[in-house]
Amino acid sequence: MRLFTAIDLPPQTAATLDALLAQLRPSARVRWSRAANLHITTKFIGEWPSERLGELVAALTELVPGTGEIEIALRGLGWFPNPRHPHVLWVGVHAPRSLEALARSTDEAAASLGIPRETKPYIPHLTLARIDARKDSADTIDSLRRAVAAIPEPECGAFTAREWHLYLSEPSPTGSRYTKLETFPLS
Repeated sequence: MRLFTAIDLPPQTAATLDALLAQLRPSARVRWSRAANLHITTKFIGEWPSERLGELVAALTELVPGTGEIEIALRGLGWFPNPRHPHVLWVGVHAPRSLEALARSTDEAAASLGIPRETKPYIPHLTLARIDARKDSADTIDSLRRAVAAIPEPECGAFTAREWHLYLSEPSPTGSRYTKLETFPLS
């Protein structure tokens, strides 16, 4: 089982992001995300044996994030690792430190079960597109850069997160399918 934990987006926010994606998609033939699949990842777990799912759920259930509800705003576009050599186009996630605390607590709970700890700083974002410099031409990437530059600092919505989830990710030819396995309250 390929697993991760994340915060869902409310339908109105997903609709706003879908409109942004519709505006950007014609500019470049890259691997675009579907708005319905967008989420704020708090921990990528990776492959996990199905017979140990109960153990993982128990560890996450015992987790007391201490965050309470989290106010989240989505705005701005950016690139990983940078605009000159982009691999990912993202929307920024702006939230109080409690979101980072949730990610850190989840990482600690997962590490107690032998799941490797995160080695990079937590940078919350929503992945809009993946760019493959080996397959995507320089013209395609330049076209995407121009389309992004033409959009003023996009405001993609704000919401209050009251829960987070454990997801199963199943790859398919049309993109990954995500199934919510468990829900955990933030307060």
